[in-house]
Amino acid sequence: MATTTLTLTFPENDVAVLTLDDPQASANILSRHVLDSFEQHFDKLDARGDLAGLIIRSAKPGSFVVGADLNEFVAWVDRPQKDISDYCRRGQELFARLASCDYVTVAAIDGICVGGGAEMSMWCDRRVVTNSDRTAYGFPEVKLGLFPGWGGTARIPRMIGLSNALELVTGGETIDARTMATMGLANDVVAPDADSLLTAAIRMIRAEQKSGDYRCDRERWSSPVPIGDTELAFLGAMASAYIQQQTKGHYPAPLAALNMMLASVKTDVKNACVTEAEEFAKLFGTPVNRALLNVFFLRDNNKKDSGLSGVAGEKQIPRKKITSAGIVGAGIMGQGMAAANVKRGIPVVLRDANQEALARGVQGVLNEVSFNKQLKGPDARRAVEAAPLVNGTLSDVELSRVDIVIEAIFEDRDAKQHLFARLEPLMRDDALICSNTSTIPITQLAAGLEHPERFCGLHFFNPVRQMPLVEVIRGEKTSDATIATAVAYAKALGKSPIVMNDGPGFLVNRLLLPYMNEAALMLCEGASIEAIERATKAFGMPMGPFTLFDVVGLDVAVHAGRVMAEAFPDRVVSAAVVQKLFDAGRLGQKAGAGFFDYAPARGGKPPRGSQSDKVAGLIDECRTGKQHEFNQAEITDRLFLPMLLEATRILEDDLVRDVRDVDLALIFGIGFPPFHGGLFFWADQVGSRKIVEKLQPYRALGKRYEPTSMLTRLAETNSRFYD
Repeated sequence: MATTTLTLTFPENDVAVLTLDDPQASANILSRHVLDSFEQHFDKLDARGDLAGLIIRSAKPGSFVVGADLNEFVAWVDRPQKDISDYCRRGQELFARLASCDYVTVAAIDGICVGGGAEMSMWCDRRVVTNSDRTAYGFPEVKLGLFPGWGGTARIPRMIGLSNALELVTGGETIDARTMATMGLANDVVAPDADSLLTAAIRMIRAEQKSGDYRCDRERWSSPVPIGDTELAFLGAMASAYIQQQTKGHYPAPLAALNMMLASVKTDVKNACVTEAEEFAKLFGTPVNRALLNVFFLRDNNKKDSGLSGVAGEKQIPRKKITSAGIVGAGIMGQGMAAANVKRGIPVVLRDANQEALARGVQGVLNEVSFNKQLKGPDARRAVEAAPLVNGTLSDVELSRVDIVIEAIFEDRDAKQHLFARLEPLMRDDALICSNTSTIPITQLAAGLEHPERFCGLHFFNPVRQMPLVEVIRGEKTSDATIATAVAYAKALGKSPIVMNDGPGFLVNRLLLPYMNEAALMLCEGASIEAIERATKAFGMPMGPFTLFDVVGLDVAVHAGRVMAEAFPDRVVSAAVVQKLFDAGRLGQKAGAGFFDYAPARGGKPPRGSQSDKVAGLIDECRTGKQHEFNQAEITDRLFLPMLLEATRILEDDLVRDVRDVDLALIFGIGFPPFHGGLFFWADQVGSRKIVEKLQPYRALGKRYEPTSMLTRLAETNSRFYD
């Protein structure tokens, strides 16, 4: 049975207020049921002859409308294009009534207003917004492989100009209240409370009644955009070049939106809406759209996941709220984790054994927390506000009062165990101890602890401020309560935690090693660095594997390779060239030399690598047997098929709960291309039988190319990894 989401009230006799509040959800969405309800209310209000204005608002603080119901979208992906186009036209015609009725319409926006919600508000005559930090307005549809389909591309160029409209629609980013006001999207900005918002909206209605300006705007916003052919061509060329630079041709929606808006900007808004609906339908259900919808649901499911799905009595397992944290190790990772806490208002004790390192660490935390995008540097006011939340210390005792301690020292099992044995007697009985290790098994690190049930892995990724993934690793004796608390804590920091059982390399590093190692092995077989880097970027990876080697560090790669070779000697074949570079002191960007040579970084930008004759000589020393010339398809197979096989082994070993955990972890952890939908989602598009066929030519290379039981079983029935 449908629930009541829209409520109609009259704060004044001639002013109507439609309030959105879905009682069964944390945010309002525009489902078919809600659209039907809007239509019914519009019919009632239009029948009145004495109405001065209508206000649309949300009863959910910090959230107006987050868009259309994507669950309904998924159910329509195989429908004919005409059905999709008709659905767009229905939404356009419904919300266009807000711009043609006999009364003033005002959207009163507090918080998030995106997608279909932004389109609905855009059809209103005026918008009043709060100056809350949570206010975010925009059209993120391109991130789903689409563009606005309820009149957004038709209406907004006529309101704020084509250039601003193209930036909003093709970029998919949100803007704040101040930017809305600057662009002319917000007609009033008020304090973030319901009374101020409603009062301002009523005041806006009275002012528009008196001036009649909204009627002039309605006429102007329904007409063609006054722009010359020369300006239109120039703007189109500039925007097209920028979009192609940003998307590398992998995301068709931004360019489709650009071309459609350029073509319809000189028609009236009605014809522009018809074009929008027709072009929207062509993108809906395409492979990229399906993949990006999958990524959306991966993220959405992760937000709802407690980390204990399938555990008996999940809801009764206690979760401790983390209100203070301790970080041991003031290096880059320690600074990043400390800053993540401070940004969320969680006090941090930053511990290091070296005074100079500690001082640098505290300053690094404050620099990051106080960074102001507009100033492009530290903001003194923010630094002063954050300073009391950072306690730099050389003493273990300072850690005795915190709720959680995360170790971030160097990768040495004995050193870490010694630290934990020293800290545990100081900690409170309900405090958690965690390790940020990227390779050492958590069960090994927990050996010797009196309370291993309160110990787990909490592996952040570098740089912490940018990387959303956190691996939460369960040791053999880690309790459910510890996992639940760690997951809730990671989410409180704005991260996306993935829970896994203990194992060498955990999840991301275990899957990353076959990919990176295979690239190095191909060098020894005759492939060039340039060809491999080019093929991986063509696949959509954010950087090539050799650039990644240099970013991670050759010393780290050698250490991780040894761990994995020890754990899986039957299928890990060490690449001699990596060891040679390590022995030559070419450790990557941090040393100024790795697979590439690096000049000193300038202006805060990452260093740019150049080819090295010395590396070419080291590669020649590692060449084995008859050299082979690799094409792009072969390079792609060699890099990603071993990664896929290792991912199936992780599932067979029950290290993760679901293929979705693997896919989200790789997207968030290594930048696996979202337009492929995830590693397993990509494999499903290729097909399990086709994957087995692709493996056949490489079987002579060893067990790492041998189909696993899971893959073989799926291929027998041509089934999918996503059930």
